[in-house]
Amino acid sequence: MAITLNSGFKMPIVGLGVWRMEGKDIKDLIINAIKIGYRHFDCAADYQNEAEVGEALAEAFQTGLVKREDLFITTKLWNSDHGHVLEACKDSLKKLCLDYLDLYLVHFPVATRHTGVGTTASALGEDGVLDIDTTISLETTWHAMENLVSLGLVRSIGISNYDIFLTRDCLAYSKVKPAVNQIETHPYFQRESLVKFCQKHGICVTAHTPLGGAAANTEWFGSVSCLEDPALKGLAEKYKKTVAQVVLRWGIQRNTVVIPKSSKLERLQENFNVLDFELTKEDMDLLKSLDRKYRTNQPAKFWGIDLYA
Repeated sequence: MAITLNSGFKMPIVGLGVWRMEGKDIKDLIINAIKIGYRHFDCAADYQNEAEVGEALAEAFQTGLVKREDLFITTKLWNSDHGHVLEACKDSLKKLCLDYLDLYLVHFPVATRHTGVGTTASALGEDGVLDIDTTISLETTWHAMENLVSLGLVRSIGISNYDIFLTRDCLAYSKVKPAVNQIETHPYFQRESLVKFCQKHGICVTAHTPLGGAAANTEWFGSVSCLEDPALKGLAEKYKKTVAQVVLRWGIQRNTVVIPKSSKLERLQENFNVLDFELTKEDMDLLKSLDRKYRTNQPAKFWGIDLYA
């Protein structure tokens, strides 16, 4: 099952995110995911595992497990490379062992001090606060992204972690419209206005952190996951599914693409098997009532500044 982007290309509605996946585990993870049926993989320069993902993809192509044209590969431009978009894209392509990307995203709407292409440590000042480069506008970055499409290096381009105002601005100055806005959204952080705004203007919403971060964000940010919510546990029992499957199905029925992550084979299978049932309108309404406007992804913990303020 796939969504057709405004670029004309199809994006599988369920993907696998590889954030915080250890390089040594990625090869088996990607190969097993492809065998299960995954055709959409969400990467980023900042995850520091593109090379390992590339090794797995190369093996999958060489052994005939899957063809390149049957996969949808996303990666992202890191904050410190806004002034070096072409070089950063080529670096990601080389690491991923690919000739083109299906989707390239601006990871965060902020340019920071350049630290060298391929090095993605957050650029902090002496005060420990993110060293923001005020000489590079998001419009300048976007036009460099558009050039990647002209060069044939990227099929679709998009944005990530953009709010309504930044998304509106991108629509105003773009020649190639953003195909995707990848944002945190889950039952505790539904962001209905932003989701509807994007969809109204032909921008597909991809839900990163679609399960509310689960163990990963609890460990990193001390946040609370929606997976322990009693109402969701009740729905899981009703549909004879896991809580995660119910949450992912909710995301799909909102017409968002979901990219859960897991390093466990059983959960990979569970997260992929979300197309064989449908939540009723009443249960969708119940889920809607759970919104806490609760963001679990809090990079301010590491950057010393709240970009969402």
